[in-house]
Amino acid sequence: MRPSFALGALAALVLPVAALAQAPKWGPAPAVFAAGARMEVLQGDPGQNALFTVRLEFPDGYRIPAHYHPTDEHITVISGTFLVGMGDTLDAAKTKALAAGGFVTAGANMNHYAIARGSTVVQVHAMGPFVLTYVNPKDDPRNKLSSR
Repeated sequence: MRPSFALGALAALVLPVAALAQAPKWGPAPAVFAAGARMEVLQGDPGQNALFTVRLEFPDGYRIPAHYHPTDEHITVISGTFLVGMGDTLDAAKTKALAAGGFVTAGANMNHYAIARGSTVVQVHAMGPFVLTYVNPKDDPRNKLSSR
């Protein structure tokens, strides 16, 4: 095999992947999350009816009250500790601590909640469109904004 052909073949394999690997950009999480959360989209569009992958960053002590989604939600902890519980109200005593590398699936329409211990980053992979419904509407930050 001629060296120039081998180099060309290698470039054809590597360049398309490198062209797609754009650095994600962190920004504020959608208004359905309380202030303090940040999000970056890694793949897909959470607003569309297709698979998507996002990362969410939460400060220490950040709480996500009991909520559910219409589709399964697959969560991997990237850094920090994510305390996850199942049920209708947030109860820190009933959470399971997931460290970096930890994984959990919250099934469709399953009420669950979470707390960040330390600065925490999680990766969420799910089928869109992304919808988060709080069990108690008073917990929805969008309702607090509209009542001001």
